[in-house]
Amino acid sequence: MVRPPRRRPSRRRPDPLALPEVAPALVLAVPGTPTLASRSLAEELSSLARSELPGLDARIGYVYGDGDEFPSLEAMLAQAAAQKTQEDADGPTQPGPAAIVVPLLACPDGTLLRRIRQAVTNSRSGATLADVLGPHPLLTEALHVRLSEAGLARADRARLFDAAQPADGVILATIGGEKAVQSAGITGMLLSARLAVPVLVLVLVLVLVLVLVARLDEEGAISRAAKQLRGSGSQQLALAPYLIGPEIPDGLLQAAAAEADCATAGAIGPYSAVARLLLSNYTAALGITQQQSQGVPIR
Repeated sequence: MVRPPRRRPSRRRPDPLALPEVAPALVLAVPGTPTLASRSLAEELSSLARSELPGLDARIGYVYGDGDEFPSLEAMLAQAAAQKTQEDADGPTQPGPAAIVVPLLACPDGTLLRRIRQAVTNSRSGATLADVLGPHPLLTEALHVRLSEAGLARADRARLFDAAQPADGVILATIGGEKAVQSAGITGMLLSARLAVPVLVLVLVLVLVLVLVARLDEEGAISRAAKQLRGSGSQQLALAPYLIGPEIPDGLLQAAAAEADCATAGAIGPYSAVARLLLSNYTAALGITQQQSQGVPIR
């Protein structure tokens, strides 16, 4: 008996993502005091998101904004709602919210999220609020890259940075309450695994880098974490901000690093993975899946 040849599993790539003909705006909620630096960061992320998903209407609203230079989140949402009302009057459109708000936050910050929800309510836009960006392996990758760029971590697999004296203890700095700390704790475990140092002792073993989470906005928390790491045997410490950037009060990061007597990496910033996460949260709130899409892929 001749057996029929086995079917090989399909290697067809997933269908790419595409927006509906009429889609709500993605409104990026930027925390912190508005500055030219935070505007540049938000604009770069918006540009990256548009390049990944052509046709995307990406806008920027500042949680503490005011005026034309830094429009508030509430004003931006009201504008999006007014535009949708006009489009509805001009002809049939797809039902749904005028906008989807994506907070530019790596982890949940209760105070900021309450203010964002209040802005959504006050705007009377019916906008949908998406999740914060983390925890997510892409943010862990971004943290590793920032540590590598500062010479505080061994080579990143993707970018091949190296460090002569990599940190053996990392303080993962966050801002917010208990939920922010819990979210950062998940990322801390992932980061420790990524930074593991291979050591040859008869057999090859991996020595994990100790990672502790501490609140940057809690007085003395960073220095207490540094003391705990040193007490556990760590000698080369690094401060890694688990923060995108705009939410960090001016000078706070540098002051905490000086108090703890450790080097610091930069904030995550306009990393390409952040743009992909913004899009992921936007499309999830919109209900778009790869199986339903027919357009340009998100890479």
